[in-house]
Amino acid sequence: MRHLLQPRVLNLAVSAALASTLACYPRLSLWLDRSEPVWYLEGTIFLCGIVLWGFVFAWHTQYTHRPVFILKPEAGPFIAATVIAVIAAAVFDLLLDPLLRSKIPQDYPADLEHWFAFVLFSLAINQLFLLFAPFDWLMRLFKNRWVATNLTVLFGALLLVLRIQSLPTPLPPPLFAAVLTGKIVMGFLAVSFYLRGGVLLVWWWIFLFETRHLLNLAGH
Repeated sequence: MRHLLQPRVLNLAVSAALASTLACYPRLSLWLDRSEPVWYLEGTIFLCGIVLWGFVFAWHTQYTHRPVFILKPEAGPFIAATVIAVIAAAVFDLLLDPLLRSKIPQDYPADLEHWFAFVLFSLAINQLFLLFAPFDWLMRLFKNRWVATNLTVLFGALLLVLRIQSLPTPLPPPLFAAVLTGKIVMGFLAVSFYLRGGVLLVWWWIFLFETRHLLNLAGH
């Protein structure tokens, strides 16, 4: 815990949490049926972000021996992330998105403004909550990369299952299985990119994957 409470870690965590909070504002401002005011949600994100980013800055480098931010990623991981993101985007756009859009339309941007807000929110909070912080916390807990990787992927898969089960109309079993399989595969890939290229490579991979929505928006 002493690493988590170091002034350098706390300063970095506060700065990163502030950036994440600001990046979440467009998505929150477009959330018309929210039950709480934006300032309350932003404050909650900021406080939670300090803790989550604290996990990252305190333990990632210590237990993985890799920087959190790698400004110049190796060519191999960068090319792999780019190619795989394009392939994954194409697969989802052609096979899964047409079916999912009718089931969970709220998860798909209606216009460019919503797409921009969705992407910022995903980069600022989703990856922090689903990947960066859990993986580094599990590395601190188990000190084993294999265990941390599998539990991080399992965490994301369980949240997806809970999300799907909360839908008013259940997904057909084949579609549910396909979405869950895609989530698991992409979870392992994301952890691999995080270990090889840090936060920035994961953000790049997610950004490319989310650009698939632009084709559908352009068609409208």
